[in-house]
Amino acid sequence: MRRSFKFLLRPTRKQAAALTACMEEHRELYNAALEHRRIACRKAGVTVRYGDQSADLKHIRAGDPDGQGRWSFSSQQATLRRLDKAFKAFFARLRAGRTPGFPRFKGRGRFDTVEWPKDGDGCRWDSQPGHPTATFVRLQGIGHVRVHQHRRVLGTVKTISVKREGSRWFVVLSCDDVPAAAFTATGTVAGIDMGVASLATTSDGDHIGNQRHLAASADRLAAAQPDLTRKKRGSNCRRKAVTRVAALHAKVRRQRLDSAHKAALALVRDYGVIAHEALNVAGMTRRAAPRPDGEGGYLPNGAAAKSGLNRSILDAGWGVFLTILAHKAESAGRELVAVSPANTSRTCSRCGHCARENRLTQAGFRCTACGHEAHADVNAAINILRAGLALRDAAQAA
Repeated sequence: MRRSFKFLLRPTRKQAAALTACMEEHRELYNAALEHRRIACRKAGVTVRYGDQSADLKHIRAGDPDGQGRWSFSSQQATLRRLDKAFKAFFARLRAGRTPGFPRFKGRGRFDTVEWPKDGDGCRWDSQPGHPTATFVRLQGIGHVRVHQHRRVLGTVKTISVKREGSRWFVVLSCDDVPAAAFTATGTVAGIDMGVASLATTSDGDHIGNQRHLAASADRLAAAQPDLTRKKRGSNCRRKAVTRVAALHAKVRRQRLDSAHKAALALVRDYGVIAHEALNVAGMTRRAAPRPDGEGGYLPNGAAAKSGLNRSILDAGWGVFLTILAHKAESAGRELVAVSPANTSRTCSRCGHCARENRLTQAGFRCTACGHEAHADVNAAINILRAGLALRDAAQAA
């Protein structure tokens, strides 16, 4: 299987400046290639493709030896492929009748990754294998950059990417043939219900706490963000304020990822089959639609309450958690089943009666038909498990 490994880089001051210059040159290449496509289509009706722009690279590098010519040819090709992928996605959305979203120019804060598509072509992982105390990655035009390698790299390194997050630099290794670390078979099954009060609740009655990392940092963000708005655009003070806000959000993101990894690993260790809801998080967190009153005004649509719920859902990180759970389940040889979430919270797990009135409160469930009482999330998790096992049996019988 294919897996990625992410490590913190420890560049010197000179290497950090070179990494910044590399990122900026690749951003300019991306924007120039995008402008080339736009002008060719608008002025001459000509479609420019990746192959055409890749063939022009040698002339661009020859004309700018101290700029574009410093960096790896293959990494520049990867940047052009990135633009080509954006155009293919644009046309795919157009054909599907969705809002297309034309590829946009990348500002300095919107281009933070450079990829080298092959280990050994302009880059080299573990470039000083005999070094006794550290690991290095060699990048063309930058040199041997020290890596904080906190775990062993498995499989064969295929691509190497450098990613900027705030003031930090990371290297991301994409590896093939990573062996699966299968866990011992447990024979146990569980359904999980995603929530806001608890991140997830299992059909066994266990609750995985929702850490609410964004809410915990709300006071510091509330002080940093207004301070940012008061700074003059383009000033050094504004850049410093942007860095402070970005650092706070980056910390929240790291905390959320850490919690999701630990919770997913605990579930994968304990259960052989896990059923979960197939949630459309993007649709669930969409803003409330306006309700015209027919007289030029609008009716109340609960936008304030919906906004608060959306913030809580996004802070819980359902999508991140389910993605990590899927990856860990695949690596551990566990089975994951996604089921429709429709009516799982309103259906009685004992008699199957479905009614809106069954759900008394956020945590309370009482069936109006048979009188069964349970925690609402546990009841929903049992329904999810039952639906997941039915889907699994049907797939095995087919």
